[in-house]
Amino acid sequence: MATPITLNTTTTTTKLFKPLSSKSFHLRSPSLNSLRLRRVFDLFDSNHDSMITLNEITNALTLLGLDTDVSDLNSIIKSYIRPGNTGLTYEDFVILHRSINDLFFSVEDEEDVGICKEEQDERDLREAFKVFDEDGDGFISAKELQKVLGKLGFNEANEMERVKMMISSVDLNHDGRVDFLEFKDMMKSLQ
Repeated sequence: MATPITLNTTTTTTKLFKPLSSKSFHLRSPSLNSLRLRRVFDLFDSNHDSMITLNEITNALTLLGLDTDVSDLNSIIKSYIRPGNTGLTYEDFVILHRSINDLFFSVEDEEDVGICKEEQDERDLREAFKVFDEDGDGFISAKELQKVLGKLGFNEANEMERVKMMISSVDLNHDGRVDFLEFKDMMKSLQ
């Protein structure tokens, strides 16, 4: 695996990416992280050429409602693009992600010290669940799933029937929505 060209990007990176008050996207479970990271890469790679360009990243961030300074973003991204490439390969994207992750989450939180792997996995799953449960009622409805899929640019968001089918495939008690235990079972089956 190639190492990125090292530039002093710490100041630019911290200016571009502000520390999060929530750890919703900081999952310590390796299988959840790699699945999530691959999906993010595939979403950014709008032309499906296995490479994401600065333009594709900028477009994806704009669709998510995240304003970025393109020149700052460009200076960060360029340092991770291998010579001869026009964008980031998946491996480059993983290295970039680790770099940003280390910058913001390298110090263990006091609350995380002494927590076993199972407890941490449970916390990570709860945080992931909260991303979909936008109204915080403890359930993921078809409408909430549709909204999140739309934010991520999935075509399925345009068809409520498909969204309802996605919900019903996980909805074990057939109440038309997904509770945390059903979500947890689904995530375990993906591992």
